[in-house]
Parts: sequence; C-alpha cells; structure tokens
Amino acid sequence: MLNDDEDVFDSVTWESPSATGYDNHDENAAIGPGFRQSTADGNDDPLQPKWEGYLITSVRDPVKELAETKDAYVSYLVSAKTNLPIFSTPNPSSRRRFQDFVFLKENLSRDFPACVVPALPDKHRLEYITGDRFSPEFMERRRVDLHRFLQRIARHPILQRSTLVRAFFESTEWHVYMHQHIAHPPTQEPAPGLIDNLSDTLLNAFSRVRKPDERFLVMRENVDKFEEGLTSMERLYTRLRNRTSDLTADYHDLAVAVQGLGFLESGITDPLNHFSNTLLEFSALLRHLTQTTTDPLLVHLHSLLTYSHANRAVLKLRDQKQLDLEELTDYLSGVTAERDRLSAIISGHAGSSGLGIGAYIKDRVDALRGADDDRSRVEKMKKLDSKIKELQDAVTTAHETSDAFNDATLREQTIFQYAKQEELKETLGELADGQIEFYKAAMEEWDRIIPIIQRIRVDV
Repeated sequence: MLNDDEDVFDSVTWESPSATGYDNHDENAAIGPGFRQSTADGNDDPLQPKWEGYLITSVRDPVKELAETKDAYVSYLVSAKTNLPIFSTPNPSSRRRFQDFVFLKENLSRDFPACVVPALPDKHRLEYITGDRFSPEFMERRRVDLHRFLQRIARHPILQRSTLVRAFFESTEWHVYMHQHIAHPPTQEPAPGLIDNLSDTLLNAFSRVRKPDERFLVMRENVDKFEEGLTSMERLYTRLRNRTSDLTADYHDLAVAVQGLGFLESGITDPLNHFSNTLLEFSALLRHLTQTTTDPLLVHLHSLLTYSHANRAVLKLRDQKQLDLEELTDYLSGVTAERDRLSAIISGHAGSSGLGIGAYIKDRVDALRGADDDRSRVEKMKKLDSKIKELQDAVTTAHETSDAFNDATLREQTIFQYAKQEELKETLGELADGQIEFYKAAMEEWDRIIPIIQRIRVDV
C-alpha cells in the first residue's frame, strides 16, 4: 500500500514533448490517459479523444480550521504538476474544503453535460451528527476519496483544461471566482428554446428511443456487465472480509487457549508461549490485511460503481437527445397534417375530411361552434405556418444536437474505458501487493516457530 508521502503516480508514465521536467522516458509505457497525455500521437480521428498535456493531481494534509468554533471545517492541500498551457504555473496548489469540491463537481456537470464527471463521496451524515467528521480516520478516508475524484478529472482531456479546474488549483480568490462563475457560466450549449420547452411536455419517464443506434446499445450492455461484475466482486469481498474477521478472532482465542495450556504443561511452557505469540502475530497480520487491503478495495469498488453510474447518466442523456428529435419530428408531422387538412377543406377538394375520424370530429365541433368559415380556417393556417417554421428550425437544431452528442458520447466512452482500465490495474495491483506482503510476513512468522516446535521431545 502507498504511504501519504509517496507519489501515487510513481508507477505511471506521463509523457509530453513540451514538459521535459516531468517526462518519464519509459519506452515500454502504454498509451492512454494515466499513461501518456500528449498530442504526440498524431491521431486525426474526430471520434477519438485528444489530450494536450498531462495534469497530475494530489490531495494531502487535511487540517481542521477554526477548531474552537461552531464553524469548524477541514481543509485539504490540493496540488498538481502540469504542462497544460491553460495553467499559469507548472506546480499550482491551494487549500480547499469539501464544499469547494462540491461546487467544482456540480458546475462541471452543468458546464459539460456530455462529459462523464465523477461523483463525490457521500457526506457520511452519521459522522456529522456524532462529530466524528474531525477524527483522523474519517479525514484520511475523505482525503483518499477526494484524491480519486480529482485524479479522474485530471485524466479527462476536456475537464482537465476547463477554466474552473484551473481556478480550483490556482485562484487565491476562489470565493470571488465562484460567484463570477455562477453569474457568467461558460456557454457550452445554445440557450433554451422550443426544443427544451417541448421536451418537458412531450417526454415522460416511460419513453423509449424508437430507432436505437446499435453502437450505444452495445455500450449500455457493456456498462451493465461492468457494473454487474463490480457488484459481484464487492459482494464476494464483503463476505471474505467478514470471514477474515471471524478467523482473526478465532486465532486470537486459540492463542489464549495455547497460552493457558502452557501453564499446565510445565515441561513445554516456553515453546507453547512462543507458539501462542505466533498465533497472536498471525491474528494481527489478518487484521492488518483487512484494514490496509480489503477495506480500501471495497471502498474503491464502490467508488468505481458510482463512476460507472455517471457514465450511464451520459448514455441516458444521449437517448434523451434522440428522443427530443423523434418527438419533435412527430409533432412537426402532426402540425403539417393539420395545416394540409385545413388547406384541403378551403380548396373544396373531395374527401378533404377523409384524414381520419379525429379530423372529422374536429370539423363537426368547429361547425357547431360556428368556427367553420374559411376566414377562420385561413387564420388558423397562418398560425400553423408560423408554428411549422418554428418546428422545422427546432428539428434542425435537435438533429444537429443529437449528432454532436452522439460524437461526444463516443469519445466519452473511449475516455471512460481508458480510465476504468487504469483504475482496475491500480486497484488489483494494490490488492496483489497487499496479499504478497501478508503471505511473506506470515511465512516468516511460521518459519520462526517451526524449529521451536520441532525441539519438543515427547517421552512415550
């Protein structure tokens, strides 16, 4: 496991042609976020993500501020190493509290709706009620969660270059910047128009895309499988943790029993005491394995699951954009048909009312109301013509938005796959290191006790 003073990116190669101060020239390094973040790859595919450099982040040194007041809070030192041109220094740093991270997350989600913005850790309300949020254990757990949150943002080629992220690390007047950002947010999407107003009316929770894109169906299926695998792994290691805890207690009880046996067997008291101590050490090793390997693994698995939920939300939003287009197209068709019906009636064409039972009933109702004269129909047609023009513009905008969102979603899936692979590699590597450390220490303990046990002589 890594200590607080160690650089968690020591095992990762970050390369960029313009940052010789940070480059690690490992020729065997893989390509992708978390390995290399640069524009040196020469990839011209518009559907592939493009990094302009690297951003290495860390969250350290939690400190309780205003300790003796009711407004006490914990601040964290956030720092980075970067060669991105948007930053004014290659080593920005500042102190931020949890609410600042909340602001960063919420506004990144609003400013970049097509990006997978990672979730923040829960606020752990029980700790807030009991006052344990200032305990060293809680602050360290939150520090790790916030470090992982920034790490995911730093590996994203769009989020890492946002002005909000830059200000989060560099600004000395962060509160002023927050107010300015709320008052003047970046314009990532067009202002709300007809398409947004109609969406609330036309769409509902049970709407489904009528012409699904096979590419996104495959993506959704992959997300389902990934989350199912994470859930199964989390369930398995939760059971393993519980059994290890029981085994830890059993070894401790066995050690106490062996020690008691040593008092009864005066001839082998010393060897049995050594054996009892070994059992206690092995029990302590099991407890250490749980605290340093199994518990962090479970936390990271849960964090990966919430990260995947954020990815699923982007896929769902893409479906929403396609639903907007489909519903607006249907609405336009309906308004156009109504306009054609009125035109046919005014022209006196035979069969003008043969457009359906609904149209016939509407004509009868209008006749009863005295609204069946041609002048009234002409006024309606003018309004419908205006509505058709507005809907045609909205359909064009919705089509462009849907296509752009499709491309953005494809890029996001590639980014998420890279980030997911890197995190799984890191997590499973830490799990393997923890297991190796445990078994090495356990073997040393048992190797020391074996010669002592073998020297016991039993007279028959």
